[in-house]
Amino acid sequence: MAAEIPTKAGGMMGQPQQNPLALVQFKLKEVESKFRGWLAKQSLPVEAAVVTTTSAAQGAAIGAFMGTLTGDASSLITPPPNAANFNPDAMASLKQAQALAGGPLIQARNFAVMTGVNAGISCVMKRLRGKEDVQSSMVAAFGSGALFSLVSGMGGPNQATNALTSGLFFALVQGGIFQLGQKFSQPPVEDMYYAKGRSLLSNLGLQNYEKNFKKGLLTDTTLPLLTDSALRDVKIPPGPRLLILDHIERDPELKEKRKSSR
Repeated sequence: MAAEIPTKAGGMMGQPQQNPLALVQFKLKEVESKFRGWLAKQSLPVEAAVVTTTSAAQGAAIGAFMGTLTGDASSLITPPPNAANFNPDAMASLKQAQALAGGPLIQARNFAVMTGVNAGISCVMKRLRGKEDVQSSMVAAFGSGALFSLVSGMGGPNQATNALTSGLFFALVQGGIFQLGQKFSQPPVEDMYYAKGRSLLSNLGLQNYEKNFKKGLLTDTTLPLLTDSALRDVKIPPGPRLLILDHIERDPELKEKRKSSR
């Protein structure tokens, strides 16, 4: 049986006629959705470890690529022979420049620490507090900044002070970015009732059917109650209906609400 995935027009096409790129994107989203579902069922330590490891690997790849483009400029920044007589602040600035100008391995390490620690702390904060807000973002940034300072050797001879100031700087920057992002990406008031539904459809590659949800007033509060007939009433084809209902059955939060509503 040929796999069916949605086309740009919202219809269904068999795999032999499907654009290979669209098919690959659909499969990747399907794998990502299953991975997120599996991860949500794990204990906090397991989830945090997996998120930290995967994010660190991504950061390391980005850092290595950046280091390859810039080359190892740290060899050009070497202390003079009489460096012992230099002002401590000047030596701190020199070390900071060396930390930021390393080759692929140095940059891979630095980016891995920043992204891995940030993602890991964000994961823990979201699990413990049940939400992702500016406070959680700033705590994660503080941790990544402090660890980055210790690993890279940035700043002066007092590592504790350097870690504290770097953590505060990272926290303030990320807090500001988070607030700006919230301000400019705030959806219209009516769209806030469809945030979870939009995310669900996006994860499944079915974002073209968001208008069907809105037309049928299938808000986030109705997601645990969705049935095949309800989705059919808003003109969603059989294939996407099966994917949506299967996702709801696999999602721990929606599955629990679905049971309690019966």
